[in-house]
Amino acid sequence: MAVGADPFLLDAAVYLGAAVVGVAAFKRLGLGSVLGYLFAGALIGPAGLGLIADQEDGEQVMHVAEFGVVLLLFVIGLELQPSRLWRMRSEILGLGFAQLLSAGAALAAALWLAGFSLAGAAVTGLALALSSTAFGVQILRERREFATPYGRKAFSILLFQDMAVVPLLALTALLAPLGRPESAGLLDVVVPVAALAALIVVARYGLPWLFRAIAMAGADEVFTAAALFVVAASALAMQAAGLSMALGAFLAGLLLAETEFRHQLETDIEPFRSLFLGLFFIAVGMSVDWALAVDNIAIVAGGAVGLYALKAALLFVVGRRSGSSETDAVRLAATLGQSGEFAFVLLALASANWLITPRDAALLTALVGVSMALTPAAVKAADWWARRQGARAEARGLEPPEARPANVIVAGFGRTGQIVARVLQMRGYDLTLIDNSPRRIQMAAQFGNKVFFGDGSRLDVLTMAGAAEARAIFLCINDREGARMAVKRLRERFPGQLILAMTYDRFSDIEMREAGADVSIREVFESSVMLAREGLARMGDNADLDELIAEFRRRDEELLRLQIEIGVHEGLAKMREKYAIERAG
Repeated sequence: MAVGADPFLLDAAVYLGAAVVGVAAFKRLGLGSVLGYLFAGALIGPAGLGLIADQEDGEQVMHVAEFGVVLLLFVIGLELQPSRLWRMRSEILGLGFAQLLSAGAALAAALWLAGFSLAGAAVTGLALALSSTAFGVQILRERREFATPYGRKAFSILLFQDMAVVPLLALTALLAPLGRPESAGLLDVVVPVAALAALIVVARYGLPWLFRAIAMAGADEVFTAAALFVVAASALAMQAAGLSMALGAFLAGLLLAETEFRHQLETDIEPFRSLFLGLFFIAVGMSVDWALAVDNIAIVAGGAVGLYALKAALLFVVGRRSGSSETDAVRLAATLGQSGEFAFVLLALASANWLITPRDAALLTALVGVSMALTPAAVKAADWWARRQGARAEARGLEPPEARPANVIVAGFGRTGQIVARVLQMRGYDLTLIDNSPRRIQMAAQFGNKVFFGDGSRLDVLTMAGAAEARAIFLCINDREGARMAVKRLRERFPGQLILAMTYDRFSDIEMREAGADVSIREVFESSVMLAREGLARMGDNADLDELIAEFRRRDEELLRLQIEIGVHEGLAKMREKYAIERAG
């Protein structure tokens, strides 16, 4: 160790370095970031290189990293809008309940027969029945299959599982054989209920007012701090009342999901959620007894394959019973056959509450990791089977109207954005409108638009709004440099996306085209041309008026192309020379 080195900075460097190496390598192999974090933890922990060998350090990291789970529950709450849940209620409740109950019961029975206690088998079976939201959503997003019949069903099951996490956490604590009083007093019931009621009232009525005040002040950095404060405060309030921290964060997110700030909150929280959740998985990887897993490799590997096969078989049955084709049911089974990241949380909690032994928790944690590693191969096998059956087109069937993503994104709801939106609505397009003015957002929402408060020049905001799936993106924001950078980053991230941008003058028009905009229109160009045309007509100069305007547009476009190719002043000089020669001729 270097003389005078700060132990905290050394540990931080080790964690971050291991995460970079592990996640980059596993993403490259197509195995996902979760496995990369687990590998990083195993690499630096006592079973690996021993860079973090102190058990106390590992436990401290786990306590900090648990905030990642809290942030994840808050984001899940934001995503689970009550109105959206109501529209999908039959699929979410029907498919989700059928999958979780069937898989949980089958796995619990197998574990009970293997010697687990009834309570331990129940909790562990339900934990293993949960699929990986990280894997499932990423697969659907990368393959653009959210809107396919099987994609919608897979997402419904994942939504139900996400909602089931909080009750499962409570169930795990409730079934703990130690540390429970014989009977609960009246105060033990009143305090949690009162805390829940207070949180609901504050989150429903107080938090929207708080965020509107911050937005009106234009303090973006305070908005992020306020979002983190809400998560921490709601989690601490529930903990003080004797309830789960995750429950508090989940409720706060759920009650904010219907506000115009949902999108911006999700965007601001995402980097912190990813960082802390990654740290949580690193801590899990450090805590697993990998030597024990290697010594029991047959149990771990065989158990992972058996787990995947059992869940996939039950998912296939659930899919077929709900009306899916064989191809869709196979894809559903392959996508959700693994166990998920919340299994790590529930297994750790079950072990801490003595529902299962630490040895069993270590083996099951390793088993879950192996099942996740099987996912890419399972999905590719499902693709191969679908192609062989000649049913690829069936899996790409038309999406139900209510499942369609927003057709068009309009970023900026000022004068230009409002007119663009009105024209598009006349043609029946669904719109997602983004603006950083609470007043304009509230006005747009009154007309039934899907609206989000946020900075429309930020790539993360546009991505969260559905830039990958949108038919087109209109940038109508009053920030010349921000708009240029937005076009550039959108073109890099989504090469095939249609991007149309409002510009201010000839110079910004050139910048937008160079940045990658498919179409760029100057804000005053069309109005100026039409004003000139109407003036000529009113003065009686009607001869070849349409041809004159068309020729002016052609020359202006030609000048723009020249200025992009050889420079602003050089292009102008060349155009003058060209038309001077034509006039002389």
